[in-house]
Amino acid sequence: MLAASYAASQCGVALAQEAPADGAPPVVADAPKTAEPGENATTAEEMKPYTEEIGGTDLTFKMVPIPGGEFTIGSPEDEEGRGEGEGPQRRVSVSPFWMATKEVTWDEYETFLLKRDEQRRKLAGIKPSEYDLKADAVTRPTKAYTDMTFDMGHDGFPAICMTHLSAKMYCKWLSEKTGHFYRLPTEAEWEFAARAGSQTAYHFGDDPEMLDEYGWSDENADWTYHPVGMKKPNAFGLYDMHGNVAEWCLDQYDPNFYASLPADKVAKDPYNIPKTIYPRTVRGGSWDQYPEELRSAARMPSTNDWKMQDPQIPQSIWWHTDAIFVGFRVVRPLHEPTEEEKLAQQLIPRPEDVPEWGLREGFIHD
Repeated sequence: MLAASYAASQCGVALAQEAPADGAPPVVADAPKTAEPGENATTAEEMKPYTEEIGGTDLTFKMVPIPGGEFTIGSPEDEEGRGEGEGPQRRVSVSPFWMATKEVTWDEYETFLLKRDEQRRKLAGIKPSEYDLKADAVTRPTKAYTDMTFDMGHDGFPAICMTHLSAKMYCKWLSEKTGHFYRLPTEAEWEFAARAGSQTAYHFGDDPEMLDEYGWSDENADWTYHPVGMKKPNAFGLYDMHGNVAEWCLDQYDPNFYASLPADKVAKDPYNIPKTIYPRTVRGGSWDQYPEELRSAARMPSTNDWKMQDPQIPQSIWWHTDAIFVGFRVVRPLHEPTEEEKLAQQLIPRPEDVPEWGLREGFIHD
């Protein structure tokens, strides 16, 4: 994170007033802001909600603690709307983590995509902090060839159409920018957070008629996504876990993955490490799907068809032109893994995330 004094003068006229006189050294802001209570917890009991700042902007987002624990992943065979890959059910445990209360918005994503934080620093004559320098070095996606909102809304709306690689690269940038390690959730983490202690089809129960209070589906969305956080949250304080936009998870999608977990004991932090670009896992369902596809246990695989309308040759490694229903949110584990663990577990962008031609162009380095 950046210094509180820097955060107080992030943009516009306030930034211009901080600009140094000709010949004077630029302002330096490289100290972290004062941490909020529980923000740097070392135990689950110490964890508390906190608000993260994106330095160089006036943007913030809220993180809430997810205590971790055991639950039954997947759906029972008699659950209405049950789809492929939701069984067999298994007992699993997840370690404590924080999760963003809402999906990443266009406002946040385009700061990364379009380097808006860098532009503001230059206009204000402010020298980058140590966090800025690390974030500036992160590879950014190429600009989309068309408006990826597709005229459905921008300010306060969830970012969509990014590839799994793009979502992971945003997490890497955000981690460097803030000094906290952010990543995509695993499937197990996502479902545990979505359920919020429930064992029903949705976190609010089994009646899809109640979905209108909690999520956006094809029955109430009017064929468009909506600003984040407009419906009721679940018991953990998480919004839009059912619908609005589906959300990327870290895992490789495998309909038989649960069957590989032990049936006679609890699997700890299960995670299907990706080995190929497709299919990766998407969770939560979206504004253009049926209510039963928004259940807590529902899973969806990514596919190369999500690039069908991309006219570029080769097609973009950053954008899924046809995935106007897919976005993501970030998590932060209580205990940050080592750099070796991040690489080995593919928690950060790796060569496996990029087509062979992209590797030749040097987008990701081993």
